[in-house]
Amino acid sequence: MMMRPYIRLAAGTRVVTGGLAALTALLMLTSVATGPDGLDLWQAIADLWQDRETLDALILVELRLPRAILAALLGAGLAMAGATLQGLLRNPLADPGVIGVSGAAGFGAVCVFYSGLGALWALALPLGGITGALLATLVLALVARRGAGTTALILTGVAIGSFAAALTALALNLAPSPYAALEIVFWLMGSLADRSMNHVWLAAPPILIGLAMLVRTGRALEALTLGEDTARSLGFDITRTRLAAIIGTALAVGPGVAVAGAVGFVGLIVPHLMRPLVNHRPAALVWVSGPAGAAFTLAADILLRLLPTRPELKLGVVMALIGAPFLASLILSVARKDPR
Repeated sequence: MMMRPYIRLAAGTRVVTGGLAALTALLMLTSVATGPDGLDLWQAIADLWQDRETLDALILVELRLPRAILAALLGAGLAMAGATLQGLLRNPLADPGVIGVSGAAGFGAVCVFYSGLGALWALALPLGGITGALLATLVLALVARRGAGTTALILTGVAIGSFAAALTALALNLAPSPYAALEIVFWLMGSLADRSMNHVWLAAPPILIGLAMLVRTGRALEALTLGEDTARSLGFDITRTRLAAIIGTALAVGPGVAVAGAVGFVGLIVPHLMRPLVNHRPAALVWVSGPAGAAFTLAADILLRLLPTRPELKLGVVMALIGAPFLASLILSVARKDPR
């Protein structure tokens, strides 16, 4: 008999989730109020309420608000996907990049750059990234439906990511001009600057669907802590769980990468910071990682705008500077616990 897909959260987990959601809302408000150009936020809100087309209202709607929304969606998708994959693979070092979807989404966007479609239509770039993510997901789904184990899925994801990276390098090598190559490199660094509500409407629906799919894997992830055989004996379909986790990760991460470029380490850092707060329970970790990832990404994006550097630093670069030392310390911690 199949058990219910959702798990009842403990009171402490609900408090943590609520607190993180409130922090995310506060950071979103801070994000729309932060920027190099002067903006009277309350006047802009009043102008919007009264349907007045002023400069402040235009900056708020066309620049600040889309950036804040995309930062929250991107962070939530990366963090929840990371928490789900760590529970599914039972590996504390797993993150969305391990299944190759991020690399495939990046290559899809690079193809748009290379073909020149990005200059003809602004939304061609995110659509190219989403197409790349969907193709990678299709390959992984076919492997999962054949009953492949966790190791086979990881190796397939590594192969997809490596192949996408090789194709991206080839596109850079064959770029028709140095300016085209530079534009591709800048996009791959990851940034939320100059995004519009069109990007939000394109990325938000698949990301939200992906987050819902990831939440539904919660009970199966709890059972998997006891081993796959035990999880099957409790009525969980492990193949279906793997498929839901893969498709959910692709939907939660692919559109974000397509819109913002490569932003790494959020899916690795946030679940590890949240794990002690939920007593290491996988299902609860997926829940709290959403608002925590949103808050983490919003805080990093706000910090970029407060730094005196011009031009503005890229979000993906800053995340890598934070994440690489964190990963090294995590590996050393795991090695000390298991010296074998």
